[in-house]
Amino acid sequence: MCDTLVMTPEATADGVALFAKNSDREPNEAHHLMVIPALDHAPGSRVRCTYIEIEQAPHTYSVVLAKPFWIWGAEMGVNEHGVAIGNEALFTREPYEKTGRLLGMDLLRLGLERATTAAEAVEVITTLIEQYGQGGNCGFQRHLYYHNSFLIADPSEAWVLETVGRRWAAKRVQGSYSISNAITLGREWDKASPDLVSYAVERGWCKNEADFDFGRAYSDFLYTRFSDARKRCATTTAALRSAGGRATPASMMAALRLHTAEAGPDWSPAQGLVGATVCMHAGYGPVRRSQTTGSLVAYLHPRHPLLFVTGSAAPCTSIFKPLWVDTPLPENVGPTPTGVYDPHSLFWRHEHLHRSILRDYPRRMAAIQEERALLEQELLEEALAYCDAPVERRQQIVEEGFHRALAAEERWLMRIARVAPTKRLPFLYARAWASFNREAGMPLDALV
Repeated sequence: MCDTLVMTPEATADGVALFAKNSDREPNEAHHLMVIPALDHAPGSRVRCTYIEIEQAPHTYSVVLAKPFWIWGAEMGVNEHGVAIGNEALFTREPYEKTGRLLGMDLLRLGLERATTAAEAVEVITTLIEQYGQGGNCGFQRHLYYHNSFLIADPSEAWVLETVGRRWAAKRVQGSYSISNAITLGREWDKASPDLVSYAVERGWCKNEADFDFGRAYSDFLYTRFSDARKRCATTTAALRSAGGRATPASMMAALRLHTAEAGPDWSPAQGLVGATVCMHAGYGPVRRSQTTGSLVAYLHPRHPLLFVTGSAAPCTSIFKPLWVDTPLPENVGPTPTGVYDPHSLFWRHEHLHRSILRDYPRRMAAIQEERALLEQELLEEALAYCDAPVERRQQIVEEGFHRALAAEERWLMRIARVAPTKRLPFLYARAWASFNREAGMPLDALV
């Protein structure tokens, strides 16, 4: 379960396109940040994706990826040309191919490595879908199969691409647009596979061509309903529209941190057995197994695309840190994380804070929110001011930003240790998180 948002230039405060995404995965499915340089490949080269090997492109562009650690592809990323892509799981009537093929995340990475514009990325992804198909297990500790939608942006335009098996439809979008885990296209698109409509008629999913609606014909009701996809999409759409014409990276960060309209100061993710929010929190049972494990906001500067990344779970508890496509990650990000606790990796270091906050979410969040907002604003303003600076200066900003963020989280962990929980957590919620911690080998003394 995920949410992806875009604001094209005419909808932003300074005419620079904005892109944002939350990656929602299993709580221990560590989020991994990667910077991959541009490369040339010898004729006949092949590339191994998550499950299959395909022909390699002669040249691949430099990319920043934010991904589940065990998958070759990525949930979101940006390339050197300012092309940004996020993918979403779609649950449909069309049977899923369980034999390993290209995952939606593989298609996303291939699109970033091979496209210079959003429209070109649509062409790359749809060609690969038609040639190889999509399929294979997408889950970490449990099997999960789905089809995919994509929101694709570059500095001048954006496209939504929604796929079911080897069929697809794509539409150019302007202003604001948001996707969750549901098909958003109905009767209108700019491009589509030739048998998109006729196949649905043949299967009895609609009466005839005049009756066809993409979302209504192809969607699976049960999974789409319980993912709260349409509710989350409506929430982010409303947030983007309210910022229309004056949107900033901070607007996108705020949208990714949304919980519910009723989320007051006493709101807690420990409440309820069902329901999903944009800033997603795991809980008990099959419906609440997903957690926002990483978040990204992209400022698609035409010369130096600028990213703000968390690299860690729950944007409400995380700090967005600056990173450019041409600046390497700082050393303090640590080693590649896995599904097992490692106190040296960025993802798991943050889990000290995140999982400790969950013990009394309202009071412990209140202890860090003001300082987090001030620090994040300082990092944001400095990075925006130096978008055109030489790479050496921008690399310094990245290193300083990550250092300040990590230092702040260490202070906050000591601070919230002084905020003793006043209520016992609901039994099933506490049981779920005890299980997540045990499966990851998270030591109890790492939590305060």
